[in-house]
Amino acid sequence: MTGRGGRWRARRKHDEQGGVTAELVIVTPLLILLLLFVVALGRLAGARLEVDGAAAEAARAASIARDPATATAMAQETAAWALSSDHVTCASLTVTTDTAQFTPGGSVAVTVTCTVSLGDLTGLRLPASESISSKSTSVIDTYRAAK
Repeated sequence: MTGRGGRWRARRKHDEQGGVTAELVIVTPLLILLLLFVVALGRLAGARLEVDGAAAEAARAASIARDPATATAMAQETAAWALSSDHVTCASLTVTTDTAQFTPGGSVAVTVTCTVSLGDLTGLRLPASESISSKSTSVIDTYRAAK
């Protein structure tokens, strides 16, 4: 009886020698795809936070300006600087400044749109780029005179 059980154990051990290798070969590509997906989500979430911050900074800079033309220029410059200082690379950056209510006590709204590239994350069926947009409004000080 022990001889029979011993042969069965030996055969079973011999049959499973390549099992771990086969499982590893199957699972590794799936893990790599999962890792790439997590990197893409992280890149988009980080870029969204940075675009939100850049829009807020640009709106504040525009609200300090003395006239609508300067407000538009300051918003553009501030948004570009804020994104570059945070190491966010936009394939295209659009800064739109709404100065319709540019009077003391009014407000200025800035919309920042950044196109983030995802093309370098090969293997995933994601779009090559994703546009992230954020709008922020800042109140113009009531007690300062606008030109």
